[in-house]
Amino acid sequence: MEITNNISADMMANEAYANIVTRTSVRQYSDDPVSEEQISAILHAAMSAPSGVNRQPWEFIVVDERDLLSALSEALPYAKMTANARFAIIVCGNKERFLEGVDENLWEQDCSAASENILLAAHALELGAVWTCLYPHADRMESVSRILNIPENIVPFNLIPIGHPLHNHPAMNKWHGDRIHINGFS
Repeated sequence: MEITNNISADMMANEAYANIVTRTSVRQYSDDPVSEEQISAILHAAMSAPSGVNRQPWEFIVVDERDLLSALSEALPYAKMTANARFAIIVCGNKERFLEGVDENLWEQDCSAASENILLAAHALELGAVWTCLYPHADRMESVSRILNIPENIVPFNLIPIGHPLHNHPAMNKWHGDRIHINGFS
């Protein structure tokens, strides 16, 4: 078997596939409004993510108030773009729905899957978004919890600013054939 970076035009014509491989991280946003329907569609996509034992441990905080977006931007070293986003979604894990024992940390995978769905849905709606890390950085999680009055049983996982891209962002080629191994690690 030989796996290459050659993707046919037919494959790229598939909207779902093209949406995945053309998604980029967007950090600059225009002032154009984002509709409530678009926000709802993004959240619906997030909640459509797979989760271990279908626990769906996620909670989503939607922030669209300018003062809060600015406060988050000021508090978070790698989320400065939040001040100019139309809104942000903070993906959180609810400890009350975490699994126990060896599977306790599956909530991280569940929230990651929901986060990727947010990014893909935003891109499909011609919006731009970027994943900014909160968990496991205690200082970042504490700042967001304080600003948004998040209770102790809720773990802020990431913050995703979203808006209309200020510029066109061509997709990056992230193909690394040397990272593909067939029938074992070679």
